[in-house]
Amino acid sequence: MKSFLGRLRYNRLASTFTILATLSAGILVGSLVAHQVRGQESQVNSSDATPLIVPAPRQLSTDFTRIAKEIGPAVVNINTQILPKQQQQNRRRGPHYMQPWSAPQQQQPPDGDDDQGPQGGQDGQGQGGQGGLQDFFNHFFGQNPGMDGGDDGQERESLGSGFIVDPRGYIITNNHVVDKADRIFVRLASDPEGNQGRPAKVVGVDKATDIAVLKIQTDIPLPVAKIGNSDGVEVGDWVLAIGEPFQLEHTVTAGIISAKNRTVEQGTEGEFQRFLQTDAAINPGNSGGPLVDMAGEVIGVNTAIYTQSAGNEGIGFAMPSDVVADVYNQLIGAEHKVIRGSIGISFQPNPSSAVSRVYGFKSGVIISAIGAGQPADKAGLKQGDIITTIDGHPVKDGDDLVAIVSVRKPGTSVEIGYLRNGQQMHTSVVIGDRDKVIAAMNAADGQEGEGNEAKPNGNASPAKLGITVQDLPQGAPAGLHGVLIESVKPGSFADEIGVGNFQGGVIVSVNRHPVHNVQEFQTVVGGLHSGDDVVLEIINPQRPSSGNELLGGTLP
Repeated sequence: MKSFLGRLRYNRLASTFTILATLSAGILVGSLVAHQVRGQESQVNSSDATPLIVPAPRQLSTDFTRIAKEIGPAVVNINTQILPKQQQQNRRRGPHYMQPWSAPQQQQPPDGDDDQGPQGGQDGQGQGGQGGLQDFFNHFFGQNPGMDGGDDGQERESLGSGFIVDPRGYIITNNHVVDKADRIFVRLASDPEGNQGRPAKVVGVDKATDIAVLKIQTDIPLPVAKIGNSDGVEVGDWVLAIGEPFQLEHTVTAGIISAKNRTVEQGTEGEFQRFLQTDAAINPGNSGGPLVDMAGEVIGVNTAIYTQSAGNEGIGFAMPSDVVADVYNQLIGAEHKVIRGSIGISFQPNPSSAVSRVYGFKSGVIISAIGAGQPADKAGLKQGDIITTIDGHPVKDGDDLVAIVSVRKPGTSVEIGYLRNGQQMHTSVVIGDRDKVIAAMNAADGQEGEGNEAKPNGNASPAKLGITVQDLPQGAPAGLHGVLIESVKPGSFADEIGVGNFQGGVIVSVNRHPVHNVQEFQTVVGGLHSGDDVVLEIINPQRPSSGNELLGGTLP
């Protein structure tokens, strides 16, 4: 028996044959009719027909036309060049320069980390793992295989867009447009066609927001694009995207703001990416160009597309101008870098409502892990504490915590309110430098829990949850307790709450009750009933200091 899809294809094919047969008969009849009327053209009197006249050009100006003319001169083409490795070895390190374009390819997950179990981030960076959206997330300025500078003797070229924000030659674009480039050239709208452009230097980059600032030399003031306020943008507002997709210079497309505050990459990669979404057509080569409102002001930098074809499908993302302006102001500063605050914790960004009920809070952030020797550790915070306020302001969730802490300068102090075992407590925390804190936590995390695999012993299969667990193996990390997740039954309660993603992980507690072996696990689970909230605390035994994952739901 044919599958439904097979029958559907078969029926479509049959319909096609029917249509073709009908067309063939129609063509035959039409040919006979045409043969009968052929030669009658000279018998038609057309003296009363009026010739068509093409009118003189008229100016039908619209806001789109005006804005395109106003901001167009400030939009630039950015050519980048990556040299072969052999040439790079003989070059002195210096300012990054570049040149033309390469076809995009879909971006792969950033680190290829296949480790089992939870992966925590730092200070609201949530989980360090990759999100499902990553398979579709596509930077406009993709690199072809070999873009890292192969040994084939060929120069690797790519292309993007940007826009001038200072008449002295300062330009905003995307970091991925200039990343790893050896040479950069910027071609202005007023430069002759075919001109390679002017050499540009990288003033500074911020990978977290994918923003870069370039500088070119100029003897005369250059036209600039005015920065607008993205906070005032509403869903449904008209916008224009301007850039050079596929090397088509000065291309202008129109659309609306489709959504705000979009995150397209999960975990640390999407920490500071709260995009404006638009359906204005944007394609490879638009990357780094401006998204402009009807006041002719830049309210976003075109950064990414959501696609399955590596081309425009009506969903594009732009970094909001309010974020871009703050990043730009820091990059043109003396240190040419963006400095963000951190307190050195990891947490789960979006715990289930069952987790909130079991742990007794309505809003706040549960600490999954504390970086040893980091600010939170020094202030006495511990894993399992629930941060509820910062300087008296309520912390709703991880986004709130990140937004408040990241803008604080390292060395300043904040007053943190938190819950520990149901008691409200307070402590003062000195903010650290986010980059340094993350580096220290990652270094410590990578040194622990490796090489401790051994065959587990003893197992149980509680039908109530749908999990098969085992006692911890010999050689498990010192101080680690719990039961090892061996398998998860498809369609079970455990599968529904996501335990299947953590096979090989260790369940250390059930509803806040610590478990040390299969027998204790069975005892706790045996006391659960239909309608009870169930929260499993899971850690990665290979990286126990990376933090816990709290998975919860209501038992059917």
